[in-house]
Amino acid sequence: MARKQRRVPKDKATGLPKKYLSGAKNRSAKAREIKRTAEAYKAGEFIDIKAVSASRSKQGGKTKSKTTKRGNKGRAKKKG
Repeated sequence: MARKQRRVPKDKATGLPKKYLSGAKNRSAKAREIKRTAEAYKAGEFIDIKAVSASRSKQGGKTKSKTTKRGNKGRAKKKG
């Protein structure tokens, strides 16, 4: 018997899980791209992975920049 999967909260406008669209600058554009790719995959059509990757990276929000040793200097605990 297969395990029952947990229901996830869906976006009302698109029907996609909210997690898929979180952090996107343009939620509807990201949803369209996900649905278009899913349809092409199910139909066995060619998927331009470069285009998909580019659109998803363009949709992403700001990422935290990696702190440098110099940046950590002020937060480091002082000995003594």
